[in-house]
Amino acid sequence: MKTATIPSLRVDPELRRCAESVLHDGESLSSFVEQAIRQTIACRQAEQEFIARGLRARDQARQSGRYVEAAAVVDRLQGMLDEARSGKSPA
Repeated sequence: MKTATIPSLRVDPELRRCAESVLHDGESLSSFVEQAIRQTIACRQAEQEFIARGLRARDQARQSGRYVEAAAVVDRLQGMLDEARSGKSPA
């Protein structure tokens, strides 16, 4: 597969200095930008999948007429968080 380029981007010199200041040894600004783009894509894909799952769950609840009270969900999540913080495994 052929490679392609990302269009160049004009930025304020201060932004460039800030970006260069956080580079790891041997890391280029280009590789930093590429990694940032990859992470942003992955994050947005996960966000889209999360929303799609939520919409499917909503549709299933509407079809079945079975809903779970928000307070029950929050209570269960709080219990899971409390168990995780205490180091206990969930039952």
